[in-house]
Amino acid sequence: MKRFPPLKILPAALLAVSALALSACGFTPLYGNQGVTKGLGAIEVVASDGRAGYLLREKLDDALARNANVLPSHRLVYSIKEQRYARGVRVDNVANRYELNMTANWRLLDAKTGQQVRNGSTNATVTYDSADQPYASIAAQQDAQERAATEVARKIQLDLAAWLAGKAAA
Repeated sequence: MKRFPPLKILPAALLAVSALALSACGFTPLYGNQGVTKGLGAIEVVASDGRAGYLLREKLDDALARNANVLPSHRLVYSIKEQRYARGVRVDNVANRYELNMTANWRLLDAKTGQQVRNGSTNATVTYDSADQPYASIAAQQDAQERAATEVARKIQLDLAAWLAGKAAA
């Protein structure tokens, strides 16, 4: 008969006790409530102007799992502000590392009445290297813009999911 060393059983026991303690205090996962997922899927995202606006709409549609078969209950409108700062400078005084700050000021509107039900400002900061070759530099900047849009979309999604979870619990 094989004996289990106590060190291998301890993590499993701690996990079981933790799960029991969380359920006893009323913990519910954010997506445990079906209203959150359905609510997020019923938000229509209205794209802002420019490449960054398009990227953010695309990322938000993915993050919110927009259901095109359902009439939207809300509309999400936003404006984007991007700032780029040189962070790394070579010996010849040419920047080779940049920081991109993307800020989205957003409003969630009721689709029927047009009334604002929630708003916020979400930002993300990413860095990227700038190469000497022009195409490589442009590609790096566009990649940074896409990564920033992904992060902003994730933060907006979490904010809206927490709001919907609180609204459903009330």
